[in-house]
Amino acid sequence: MGKPSFVYVTYIATTPEEVWRALVDSEMTRLYWGGPTGGLENISDWKPGSRWESRRGDPGRTVAMVGRVLESTPPRRLVITWARPRDADAPEKHSRVTFDIEPHGERLVRLMILHEDLDPEMADSISRGWPKVVSNLKTLLETGHVLPTLPWP
Repeated sequence: MGKPSFVYVTYIATTPEEVWRALVDSEMTRLYWGGPTGGLENISDWKPGSRWESRRGDPGRTVAMVGRVLESTPPRRLVITWARPRDADAPEKHSRVTFDIEPHGERLVRLMILHEDLDPEMADSISRGWPKVVSNLKTLLETGHVLPTLPWP
């Protein structure tokens, strides 16, 4: 039996360019990706082969996740590897995240996130995390504000 996958699809009243910007702009990720102690900044130049990392907003700027950019096709598709910092040098412990951004009409976008090759611990974590992150992203892009509160762990 293969490793589990997680799929999340949502529709956002915005443009593909704005969704792309929200995925790769560290200032924007800090707004919608995280809890009350500060969001996570996703940092990279987003070119294929480049490293990316997610840093917490705490005083130590703790690295939460790391990986490599596998594919970057603005504003339609981003594919990255995803790993805990302790597993950075163990490719067999990396999962893969694909963000597919498809326009639907003038100001509607279908965002599909496919997170594959998950170990049981990561599958449990991301199945609770992605819905919160994407709900906050959708709200930010549609209203200009993040949700007032989320049950972040």
